[in-house]
Amino acid sequence: MTARIHLQPIPAPLPMGSYRPQDVIFLLKNLNGLIQETDLKLRERMIQSGGHYSEMLPVEYQPSQDYMELFYRSLGENAFKVAEAVGTVAEIIFRRNGPQTVLVSLARAGTPIGVLIKRYLLEKKGCDLPHYSISIIRGRGIDENAILYMFQQHPEGRLQFIDGWTGKGAITKVLKEACAEFEINYGYRLDSDLAVLADPGHCVQTFGTREDFLIPSACLNSTVSGLISRTVLRKDLIGENDFHGARYYQELEDKEVSNLFVDTVSEKFKYLHEEQLFNLRPESPEATWQGLKDLKQIQELYGVRDINLIKPGLGETTRVLLRRLPERILINNPDNPNLKHILLLAKDRGVPVEVYPELTYASCGMIKQLS
Repeated sequence: MTARIHLQPIPAPLPMGSYRPQDVIFLLKNLNGLIQETDLKLRERMIQSGGHYSEMLPVEYQPSQDYMELFYRSLGENAFKVAEAVGTVAEIIFRRNGPQTVLVSLARAGTPIGVLIKRYLLEKKGCDLPHYSISIIRGRGIDENAILYMFQQHPEGRLQFIDGWTGKGAITKVLKEACAEFEINYGYRLDSDLAVLADPGHCVQTFGTREDFLIPSACLNSTVSGLISRTVLRKDLIGENDFHGARYYQELEDKEVSNLFVDTVSEKFKYLHEEQLFNLRPESPEATWQGLKDLKQIQELYGVRDINLIKPGLGETTRVLLRRLPERILINNPDNPNLKHILLLAKDRGVPVEVYPELTYASCGMIKQLS
């Protein structure tokens, strides 16, 4: 279906981020000098008192040398597995939408994955697809100005949303709701399909695997996502015609590994073949939301008042340890090699780790409930 949206043109974005322009264009407003990071304890208190996480930025975690060595090791060990998942997802996307596809990664965890999918399709199909990274915020929806801008540039385009992984499926639900609202506002139906590398929550249909495996980009924050912060939506900072905002951490350029990550994984594409990729994914694509069902049992067992304080999966557990106030970490198997960085972070921050064998995911982070 072709977009027929005729509104005031959205201004082009200014260059931002540490990726090459041919890899991705960030549809974000640069908030450098306009917003400061909030102390983790104060931020957590404000969020649990009714403030919205998108109105403030967490302090960026500065990893130790031991932790960075774990990142490099995990990248070496998992690069091929990540490449297989990228290839599987890319083949599904291209088979469905072809050269009209516009890759739309959700900032920021989706950005390196979108870069990899773009590179795979260029190498394997000779198709150089446009790739943008945009903001989506739980409780606030998707950046509609970013959507409108992409349709200005690609009126015949078929948008494919991309993220890194699923947890309990919160962003999957936000995306569906946002697409429904966009249709009401503009009369155009977006495809709310979300493509991810790992879907341990069983809540999407386009995925590389449902194994909760370690995607090395989940280990870090901005330094593996183009030096971009979490996205921000605040009325005093974001005008009516602006994109959602973010900080660009140029001061962290000496710690930047975004391009190292995508270059290392991309180098494995030459070993992949289309027929093998589809044999790797025997699971039914049906979304059963099994992960969310399990989390409700954990919520009841531990007396957690808000299920949003439970963050399942390796990626989400890492985020809890990097930028929230964790109460405890649940793991399903202490011998799982994917948990090394989780256990190191938990030790560094003095967070207790409990074995919970019935866990669908490899791990689960529980945020401290503040009175």
